[in-house]
Amino acid sequence: MNNRHLDSGDALNVGYVFPSMFKSVKREQLIQYSEASGDNNPLHLNDDFAKTTQFGGVIAHGMLTLAFVSELLVRIFGADWLRSGCLKVRFKGAAYLGDTLVVSGKVDQLESVYEDVNLVCSVKVCKSEQDIEILNGTARLTMRG
Repeated sequence: MNNRHLDSGDALNVGYVFPSMFKSVKREQLIQYSEASGDNNPLHLNDDFAKTTQFGGVIAHGMLTLAFVSELLVRIFGADWLRSGCLKVRFKGAAYLGDTLVVSGKVDQLESVYEDVNLVCSVKVCKSEQDIEILNGTARLTMRG
């Protein structure tokens, strides 16, 4: 059974660009993420507090923006990502309440090992309005043959 969301052949080409995913940073989402993660930092929840910080307003949890990357990879690779995926990223900026984010990636390297294929992909999250990159990095996974 193919547990990937796209034709597995699509992602097995160096240079394959993933269909972008768009996410809006909404207050309810920040509240829900805070409850699920236990991260109740007022920087993510309290307008008055957040205005006094270097950010000047409420920002999304960094790990929430990273979760968006994983969501994209699940859409592309399904159970292969969940079973074998790992991420190495750099946070470069903040996502503010109300921002629309573009989550994207592409296949950079492929290596066949017996019937499996090891992939190295570049991933990033940008603010769509200004095209400012707030996260970038590398995703690695093995697709079983």
